[in-house]
Amino acid sequence: MGARGPIGKRSEERMGHRSKEEIDSITKAPSGPPTDLPDLPGADPLWHPIASDWYLSLRESGQAAFYQPSDWAVARYAADLMSKVLLSERGPNGQLVAALNSVMSSLLTTEGDRRRARMELERKKPSSQADADVTVLDDYRSAFGG
Repeated sequence: MGARGPIGKRSEERMGHRSKEEIDSITKAPSGPPTDLPDLPGADPLWHPIASDWYLSLRESGQAAFYQPSDWAVARYAADLMSKVLLSERGPNGQLVAALNSVMSSLLTTEGDRRRARMELERKKPSSQADADVTVLDDYRSAFGG
């Protein structure tokens, strides 16, 4: 699929025959914060709250396991740029927003960006409560002919 076109499905959602090469070409990482993050500067207190939240959320994201110091520098740049856009009295500039989206994409911050790069964050298994909810739903369907 590449960088354009529809976003592919997650590997567990695909049906049919998959070659070993296709399966092996997907990089997987656990979701959630990596265990070995370097000491990173915090969010700038002058940043807009949305920019701060975005920057800090990267620390909690699985793709951060792949980040190098230069990636963190790019993330700080993106957060600073985002903050300037959000705090601007003139309103957002379309070119600036497009450039910011491109920088955020290069950091694989959305699931679509990661799928295009053939990387998946492994989702956590549902709790036993979620399994119980499905059982209740199945019982309901059986009882009412669904």
